[in-house]
Amino acid sequence: MGVWWGLSGFGPKGRGNVTVQEQRWVDSVYQTLTPDQRLGQLFMVAAYSNKTQSHVREIENLITQYGIGGVMFMQGGPVRQANLTNQYQSISKVPLLVAIDAEWGLDMRLDSSMHFAKQMTLGALPDDHYVYLMGREIALKLKRLGIHVNFSPVVDVNSNPKNPVIGNRSFGESKEQVTARSIAYIKGLQDHGIIAVAKHFPGHGDTDADSHFSLPVLSHDMARLTEVELYPFKRSFDAGVMGVMVAHLHVPKLDSIANRAATLSPYLVNDLLKGQMRYEGLVFTDALNMKGVTRYHKPGEVDALALKAGNDVLLFSEDVPKAITNIKKAIADSTISEREIEVRVRKMLHAKYWAGLNQYAPIDVANLSQDLSRPVSQVLQQQLYEQAVTVVANKDDLLPFRALDTTQFASVSVGAGLKNELNQTLDKYAPFKKFAVTSRMAPDTVYASIIRELAGTNVVVVSLHNLNNNPNNNYNLSGNALGFIRALQRDPTKKVVVVVMGNAYSLKNFEGSDWLVCGYEDNEVTRKVIPQVLFGALPANGRLPVTASPKFKAGAGISTPALSRLKYSIPESVGMDSHILKQIDNIALEAIAYAATPGCQVLVVKDGTVVMDKAYGYYTYDRIQPVTEKTIYDLASITKVAATLQAVMFLKDQGRLKLDEKLVTYLPELKGSNKANLSVRDVLLHQAGLVAYIPFWTKTLKNGKLNPIYYDSLPSETFRNMVVPGVYSNQRLEDSVWKWIVKSELVGKRLPTGKFEYRYSDLGLHIMKRLSERLLNQPLPDFLEQNFYAPLGAATLTFNPLDKFLKEQIAPTALGSQFKAGVPLQGTVHDGNAAMLGGKAGHAGLFSNANDLAILMQMDLQNGKYGGQQYFKGPVVTEFSENGSKTSRRGIGWDKPDPEGNGPTSDLAPLSTFGHTGFTGTGAWIDPENNIIYIFLSNRVYPDSENDKLLQYNIRTRIHDVVYQSLAPKL
Repeated sequence: MGVWWGLSGFGPKGRGNVTVQEQRWVDSVYQTLTPDQRLGQLFMVAAYSNKTQSHVREIENLITQYGIGGVMFMQGGPVRQANLTNQYQSISKVPLLVAIDAEWGLDMRLDSSMHFAKQMTLGALPDDHYVYLMGREIALKLKRLGIHVNFSPVVDVNSNPKNPVIGNRSFGESKEQVTARSIAYIKGLQDHGIIAVAKHFPGHGDTDADSHFSLPVLSHDMARLTEVELYPFKRSFDAGVMGVMVAHLHVPKLDSIANRAATLSPYLVNDLLKGQMRYEGLVFTDALNMKGVTRYHKPGEVDALALKAGNDVLLFSEDVPKAITNIKKAIADSTISEREIEVRVRKMLHAKYWAGLNQYAPIDVANLSQDLSRPVSQVLQQQLYEQAVTVVANKDDLLPFRALDTTQFASVSVGAGLKNELNQTLDKYAPFKKFAVTSRMAPDTVYASIIRELAGTNVVVVSLHNLNNNPNNNYNLSGNALGFIRALQRDPTKKVVVVVMGNAYSLKNFEGSDWLVCGYEDNEVTRKVIPQVLFGALPANGRLPVTASPKFKAGAGISTPALSRLKYSIPESVGMDSHILKQIDNIALEAIAYAATPGCQVLVVKDGTVVMDKAYGYYTYDRIQPVTEKTIYDLASITKVAATLQAVMFLKDQGRLKLDEKLVTYLPELKGSNKANLSVRDVLLHQAGLVAYIPFWTKTLKNGKLNPIYYDSLPSETFRNMVVPGVYSNQRLEDSVWKWIVKSELVGKRLPTGKFEYRYSDLGLHIMKRLSERLLNQPLPDFLEQNFYAPLGAATLTFNPLDKFLKEQIAPTALGSQFKAGVPLQGTVHDGNAAMLGGKAGHAGLFSNANDLAILMQMDLQNGKYGGQQYFKGPVVTEFSENGSKTSRRGIGWDKPDPEGNGPTSDLAPLSTFGHTGFTGTGAWIDPENNIIYIFLSNRVYPDSENDKLLQYNIRTRIHDVVYQSLAPKL
């Protein structure tokens, strides 16, 4: 019979390895069909899962009365489609071949589905393997949904920038690249059980009309077609593509009959495709409802013409009964033979066997939605866009941004709202002044106003959203927006980074740009990925797949480096299980339900990637203001390691401080005191005999009230430090506190070594702050801001946050304080000793959100390397974080896990872990062995500092447990 394919895979050449079982199944099914039912097998009709019951009954009638061979689902939703598929299959004599147009995934046709990447985006990738992986993921989703055929890939070489229908659906303008990517996609599909269909034969890339609405003309001769358009088809055939789709376009050099589409041309289908090119796979028509053919032929009539031209499968027939009548007439007239019909029906049946329909089973709809959105698919989705982002222009290597502390950033989103994901992600790296122009038709006055407000900024990121793929309206770019960009670019004080979230051809509008980035598409993933490239969390690897202009040619693209900044992705991207991590939600909500804290933030970093950053609950128990990822918290004793210890490590790294030197060496005023001979190391290890805590504020009272020597209700030159709103402390109070510290007694048991036993003490960090400031010749907060926090881009990591942020951005910590009863603390430090010093102490006073604290912790994890800068020259963090005491769990300044268990960390955390907790309900832990950072921020002290439920219910450590439980097991 000349059957052409087999179990080992479809191939357009020859019979293949057809098994006895396959041949028997095809023969037996064929023999059970009536002549009309055999004709029915050649039809695939359009089906929808979002239409009325009348549509469903119409499809059911075509199945039962005419024995159609398959359906092509067009619109709807996955679960609805699965149920309809089961319904249709249950009434079909021969199992239906189910197809869909899923070039970039089910999202192309179905709601609630995953969008991978369009082919032009894939054309920008540095590696074909990603295309294969996408084909695999799409295939697995199609199989899960009971689909057997994907009308992909588009193998058209898009050589015409004015093409309105192919454009970004093509891999690009290079025939070699289109071929390589097409074959990768084909293999990804077919290796995983889905029939791939190369389209649109003989090549739709060099047309300037849309066959959905008219008949495009491809005017090339055979020599040019062979050289360009047919090249990827021929290579795809050789690679074993199982199907090909013929386009509705006219090729006058090969078929002189006016207005005859290739679909209806025997010269193009029978003679060229099946004859000269010897293709024996399934030949599908393009949809027979498109104007490219319906303008010249009636429904039913066009089907017969397509079959006579040599097509095997009639797609999207609008009138099956009439088509069958016309085909039977053609058979009777001998314009098509019964033998040809039999070969095509058997090809269809072999395709069904290959797709597994000889052992048909209904779709199991249980967990269907979850299976279709499995996290590993999301990882690939992000990888595709990460690899595709193309830096097209980068004068003086501005990108990725490095000098965050000397740059005033702004962003302008054109075609998107202010709170889009791109802006939200930019904020994770540096403070941005943000503007948005949502309307494409916004007048010049809107842009002029923004230009005025951009005064003082020197880097402006202009992102262009909501573009389309229509060259006829310049891809939805307005003249006013382009004029605005050019006006900004004329300002010598500004560097304007233009980010095009759309069609690469639109880059022709930006030849004057010194900094230009193409993201190819505008979706949630690209809006998150591009800021990561701009700041060097991710490298730029993409290359233009098409020529946009004489300046921006195919292959253009500038590689930019990664700078070891935090990335943002999902847990599976670093081998963690998102389903297990979701258990954190339950623990956090339990803490809120049991009033352990009104709200909290949880952030998890693995391998330099933030995989979880979630906010829970509210600022207070009245549930008015919800916590967000940007909420700023009082870090309490985390200040010890995130502030004072950073300066100490810096000084040690610079060789300006020796750990075993006596304090008096650096603080001569200690001479003669009981602290003179204490070593720096012992102070940091909390084994120097220092008193744990002294409530210094009680010394500033007179008759139970604030002593006017120390406090005033109004700020002045003398009383410049705000303690709480309405209370200001004397600037000389810090000297008084220092005297009290110097005079304090040493306590605790001395060990045989001469060291004191371990006793956690705030006083040691008061001392280290003063020592650091003496050596730095600068106030500690100023040093940290200039040398760490600002260069890191950690804007919320600050003392006295009310100097920079609104009170509403800061979680409250108490309803009253030692200094003013009933005054809510919101932006002033909770710790009384730190408060009386104006919120700037060595042991407390630092505020931050979770993300900015994680940036600092990541820098420490990387031993001072972050964002292209080296904050420490040597491995000083490792030295300080190792267990430094023979009598306690402590590192040098850092807290550590308890080797006996029941410590401040999860018992699953390795002993190399280091970090600290804070009295307000905070914690930050770094695990260098697993490259994990865990941040927990809360305001458990609101409204009552005595609330110990966070400890009682072990909230922080239980969440830490889940972080480790989510790790993939080590092999």
